[in-house]
Amino acid sequence: MKRFWGKGDFFIWLTGVALAVILVMTAGLLFLVVKNGLGFFWPGEVALLALKNGAFVQGEIVDRETIPQPDAPRGTPPRHRIKVKQGNRDVSGVDFVWLDEASIVSKHYPPEAAVFERLEWGNFYGIVESVKEDGQVTAQGREAAWKKLQERLPHTTEIIGRIRTIQKKDIGRINRRMEKIRLRLKKDALRDKAGTAETAAAEKKMAALRRRFAEHETEIRELKSRLVDRVVVAAADGRDKEIPLAQIVRAYRPNAFGPLDKMVFFVEKIAEFIFDDPRESNTEGGVFPALFGTVMMVIIMSLFAAPLGILAAFYLREYAKPGPFVSMVRIAVNNLAGVPSIVFGVFGVGFFIYAIGGSIDRLFFPEALPTPTFGTGGILWASLTLALLTVPVVIVATEEGLAAVPPGIREASLALGATQAETLRRTVLPVVMPSILTGLILAMARAAGEVAPLMITGVVKLAPALPVDFTEPFIHLERKFMHLGFHIYDVGFQSPNVDAARPMVFATTLLLIGIVLLLNYAAIMLRTRLRRKLAGGAL
Repeated sequence: MKRFWGKGDFFIWLTGVALAVILVMTAGLLFLVVKNGLGFFWPGEVALLALKNGAFVQGEIVDRETIPQPDAPRGTPPRHRIKVKQGNRDVSGVDFVWLDEASIVSKHYPPEAAVFERLEWGNFYGIVESVKEDGQVTAQGREAAWKKLQERLPHTTEIIGRIRTIQKKDIGRINRRMEKIRLRLKKDALRDKAGTAETAAAEKKMAALRRRFAEHETEIRELKSRLVDRVVVAAADGRDKEIPLAQIVRAYRPNAFGPLDKMVFFVEKIAEFIFDDPRESNTEGGVFPALFGTVMMVIIMSLFAAPLGILAAFYLREYAKPGPFVSMVRIAVNNLAGVPSIVFGVFGVGFFIYAIGGSIDRLFFPEALPTPTFGTGGILWASLTLALLTVPVVIVATEEGLAAVPPGIREASLALGATQAETLRRTVLPVVMPSILTGLILAMARAAGEVAPLMITGVVKLAPALPVDFTEPFIHLERKFMHLGFHIYDVGFQSPNVDAARPMVFATTLLLIGIVLLLNYAAIMLRTRLRRKLAGGAL
């Protein structure tokens, strides 16, 4: 036995088994996320179920499970129930219903069954009966009404797109200009400059902007007056529902899809998920604002964390003399890596938002007070908070890289007459760059998945505008933003309709994993190129 423990074979096998278990668990988790995430975009067939009590249920069968029978005698055959996404929440009151398979008389998939994705109330399942225009029936019968719907829906979508363009771009631009002039007039009043020629010119511009605002409102009312089309849909329970075409995002018949139609639908849904804005309390639509906010926050965080961590590591390793102070600093850096992230969030609120942001508002934006400009949560303060959170990782990785550089490289450079700064910049820094990128990779991976500090430093459920747009100064670091991690938390745990939100959680999780892998892949490829360059160089 003593020889067995002395050889250490047991520990080798133990570490191998532990690694295998971890890999299997990770692969299983990734498979679960990929399966449920991609399944969110695949069109599900619509079943029409006839029950023993004479009722009908129509929808997508999304789950099946065994019904527990603790008191049943041995040998009793198992019973199962299915979960049906019946939609029609504004009619039935619930999106999902469980049905005992023993209560189902028949099940078939009618090709004329249609799915209507709506802006509100989720999906509606039914069969098109007629299409109305301004209260008058323009198409009657299932096929004729379906063709008419396919003709009128793009027209309605075009009108809605024009309305949104006016509201977001034209009216939004006017509102920003009016707010800018209002703050300028308030600033002149604070400086006792009211009544000057400049103030009069500003008031004249304000009046012109109000007239343009009224013109756009009139145009919007005229466009809305043209949204008169409605479709009459028969639900499985026999009730008819009139749905305005303005509320329909997409209408399709999944049971009539062929393989190519399903692939086209799959790609369209993925594109909508990536590039569109969210709707229905973030449980439908896309996640583009959250995707944009996540990537931008990681980039800003890297721009602050990398230089700060590199400079700190170079000072500690190359310039600072060994002693109690340096040892304490290294201990503090190592301890910072284990501090809970919410503590960094509280520090970010107190230091960045209240202290620095409040001071900036008082010095440069007094006319906007008491409404804060930088004295509230924003993407800049959230990025700086995460930079402090991840900078210990960069420091440790850089110091390890510096310690691995052979002393002969430094000595040869100094012997040739180079200063210490030149030696570090031109000789040591290129050699240690792969280690720096390793620390940056770990920092980006952690920052992309953090949620707790962001919740109190600038992230929101729904951001009205992106931090980058075409309005001067084009980059708005004071704005609040959306984040994929917080989006997962909000949809998964704060949604009133958990069953409807669950597919969105898996899809967003898959996207976040993909973003982290993509960022890491880019950094790893850069690190690999640097290593190859160094391996083929003089060093």
